[in-house]
Amino acid sequence: MGQGAFFKNKAVIMHEGIVAALAADWRSAGVEEGDTLLVHSSLSRTLRKVVKMGGGADPSIVVRSFLHALGSEGTLIAPLFNFEFTQGVPFDIRESKSAMGSFTEAVRKWPGAVRTGHPIYSFAAVGKNANQFMGVENFSGYGADSPFAIIHKLGGKIGVIDLPDQHSMTFYHYVEEANSAPYRYHKTFTGDYTEADGSTTKKTFGLFVRDIEKGVLTKVDPMGEILWEKGLYSGFRPGAGCGLRVIKAAPMFVEVSKVINTGSAKGILYDVQ
Repeated sequence: MGQGAFFKNKAVIMHEGIVAALAADWRSAGVEEGDTLLVHSSLSRTLRKVVKMGGGADPSIVVRSFLHALGSEGTLIAPLFNFEFTQGVPFDIRESKSAMGSFTEAVRKWPGAVRTGHPIYSFAAVGKNANQFMGVENFSGYGADSPFAIIHKLGGKIGVIDLPDQHSMTFYHYVEEANSAPYRYHKTFTGDYTEADGSTTKKTFGLFVRDIEKGVLTKVDPMGEILWEKGLYSGFRPGAGCGLRVIKAAPMFVEVSKVINTGSAKGILYDVQ
């Protein structure tokens, strides 16, 4: 074996060890083999850990670790949210980058990744259930035809690395739309949209947005505390342990729906300035 091959093999073995160690962390937080898992992330602390373990600050190592934890029957989903379409910037399903961090970009570029078609709230899916997201071009970002609904239907989970609910848990808005939350309303956005085949047309998409004219502010951290108190979150709070917390989408939907339908959402899911 030549010296170059030796060092290459040594690096591969080291990376495999890092992947396995991270996968064990994710499992300790509630990730199980076969899960369909949506992951929101802030990777700074995780990548520092990877570097200390002898790897590079490469988000693809973290992606591999989740795929390892999920196994061959699992599915990894990443949010590729990008709000430029609302500002008149064209969307290209082949090239438009995620604004949600390095982990999400790594999933977008992963071999075989499937991307959904909403120009503001798109997702990338890798794994067994990725075909469930193939060709999905939902009109409303949080609607009944959205990837959020697919995750819900599949009995999926949502994981968050080192972020508060306020800066991650978009699933709340899916629940709000499903329950016609009165402090939000439907708004449309039209712009240039480039398909996978390269063709470009004008298209219109919707979002169930907060009512800014009434001073509505998104404020969901109090709901997150309720979910912790009810034992629905497993894992770790931001900055603690591996930083990952996990929740099942279905019971989360039920608890958030209760808050909306009992008229208790003010101060728990939103506030008014």
